[in-house]
Amino acid sequence: MAFLDKDSENGKQRIVQELVPGRQITLAHIIANPDPILYEKLGLDPRVEYVKSAIGVLTVSPAETAIIMADIAAKSSGAELGFVDRFSGSLIITGSVSEVEAAVKAILTYVQNVLGYTVCPVTKT
Repeated sequence: MAFLDKDSENGKQRIVQELVPGRQITLAHIIANPDPILYEKLGLDPRVEYVKSAIGVLTVSPAETAIIMADIAAKSSGAELGFVDRFSGSLIITGSVSEVEAAVKAILTYVQNVLGYTVCPVTKT
């Protein structure tokens, strides 16, 4: 949530952002056939076999759910874990397009049906 706050002393405006924890997947995106430079910029090894396929990016609140999502991704398909952050709620998975799609679908199904989270639609580029 973001809102504008006006500083009355010097006339400046500032944006105040705060996280309102909910139980929700806020981003579920699949990047098919990304450019290899994207792997390098994400800190992933661009020489690994899966580089030519897909990257899945998910964010969740509360952030600790990223640990559960990483476990589901690892167990549900041949997708590899690229990055998991239990503090920001970010998860990056890599693999073939079908592996990443299967992992994302398994994650969304579990968090919605078992944990009762609100999920966003999966987007793809």
